[in-house]
Amino acid sequence: TLCLQRLDGRQTYDYRNIKISFGTDYGCCIVELGKTRVLGQVSCELVSPKLNRATEGILFFNLELSQMAAPAFEPGRQSDLLVKLNRLLERCLRNSKCIDTESLCVVAGEKVWQIRVDLHLLNHDGNIIDAASIAAIVALCHFRRPDVSVQGDEVTLYTPEERDPVPLSIHHMPICVSFAFFQQGTYLLVDPNEREERVMDGLLVIAMNKHREICTIQSSGGIMLLKDQVLRCSKIAGVKVLEITELIQKALENDQKVRKEGGKFGFAESIANQRITAFKMEKAPIDTSDVEEKAEEIISEAEPPLEVVSKPVLWTPGTAQIGEGIENSWGDLEDSEKEDEDEGGSDEAIILDSIKTDTGVEISNIGSQDAPIVLSDSEEEEMIILEPDKNPKKIRTQTIHATQEKGPSKKPVKKRKKKRTAN
Repeated sequence: TLCLQRLDGRQTYDYRNIKISFGTDYGCCIVELGKTRVLGQVSCELVSPKLNRATEGILFFNLELSQMAAPAFEPGRQSDLLVKLNRLLERCLRNSKCIDTESLCVVAGEKVWQIRVDLHLLNHDGNIIDAASIAAIVALCHFRRPDVSVQGDEVTLYTPEERDPVPLSIHHMPICVSFAFFQQGTYLLVDPNEREERVMDGLLVIAMNKHREICTIQSSGGIMLLKDQVLRCSKIAGVKVLEITELIQKALENDQKVRKEGGKFGFAESIANQRITAFKMEKAPIDTSDVEEKAEEIISEAEPPLEVVSKPVLWTPGTAQIGEGIENSWGDLEDSEKEDEDEGGSDEAIILDSIKTDTGVEISNIGSQDAPIVLSDSEEEEMIILEPDKNPKKIRTQTIHATQEKGPSKKPVKKRKKKRTAN
């Protein structure tokens, strides 16, 4: 007997490993068929029904092939493969009446639920239709729509906190099983991968539920299949669909159990710890017997710290400087700043003098090294003397004009007096 060995080590009728993981929200799942990964997401909204079906909800399926899955897929263009896959999905799920569309009616002729199933191919390694059909039916089974109530003409939509979401009414779960034929139907393989799809002569896809009811069948590739070959494939598909259905139901039960118990769920929790390096903690033995001896050895070999500490320089009270400092890092001053700096050394003070009048202005420490700046523009104002180590003093200056009996007095003349800079 001839035993065919496939490239990945499988037998002719073997499926690759199937893994199903759910997101935190209802209706979101990822199905992995070997290295082929498909993300399924179900959403819903209230819309007006179709005119010829006023009491039935609307089902919409959309499969997208992104460049992330394979470089051969072109963005923004519907290829022949994508159109064929979408049509096959609609025949498998919508035309098979697996979902009770009449249960999606809210108000006949006015409001019905539109259920949208979006499928995204994350990685392409062959047999897209099988992975997509499993992801679509799993997402539909996992999905919960908001509860509604109708009072007269008013439709009330409840949040998940107010009322528990309602699952969809699903009669059966159709699943696609793909068969690849080689050498004009001489050899038959189940679940072809990407390399096997490149060299196959024809493809037969059978959609079936666990009750062995064929929902749709499609042959492509232009090969002629005998009746016995089709019957043989249908028997194999019945066995595979039964196994996959049990896996789906077990995954749904486990997710529902975790959610009820308040455990952790979602994509992050379904990732194996060994696949993320952050979760791996390799324990290494540490010898702590001679830690003190090693510490003393390190300290003895190290250079001793400098004992001489420079004395701080006290420029003015309240400040201190240790070391020589560094140069000014503000860059060159602009011309206007230089002029302001030059003029800053000769600030001008205006003092009012009265000619032929008895004026008295008493200012302390005139002519001393810390001469204050006196700005006197009015006849009477408060002056502030800035002196180090002392509180600011307020001196009231008063200009006494002579009486008119001593003779006419001239107007006060403003003179500019340069400030003496402190050494």
